[in-house]
Amino acid sequence: MDIVVDLQSPVPPYEQVRLRIAELAAAGQLPAGTRLPPVRQLATTLGLAVNTVARSYRELEQAGLVQTRGRAGTVITAAAAGTPAAAQRAAQRYAQEVSALGVSAQVALELVQAALTADR
Repeated sequence: MDIVVDLQSPVPPYEQVRLRIAELAAAGQLPAGTRLPPVRQLATTLGLAVNTVARSYRELEQAGLVQTRGRAGTVITAAAAGTPAAAQRAAQRYAQEVSALGVSAQVALELVQAALTADR
């Protein structure tokens, strides 16, 4: 992830991290579902305190831009990535239906790719 924290900036480090993650998601560089690094890992990488990065993640979550899924980590939400909520719901319904039919994830993705290509 391309995050640089300027310790000389008047903008607090947690805010710089929060803003940069939000920018990357909005630009499509962090698509919906992208897992963010664990708080401790990112803090070490950036040379920041763990609580600083944790605050960034908390504020992103409060804004609905990320979702924490326990052991699955913190992921970018569809809202942050600019994906319409209706598209996210449609994808969820499709995933549930193909799973119930016993279709593998790979085949399900190939079906979607074929359907999208056929529409063009």
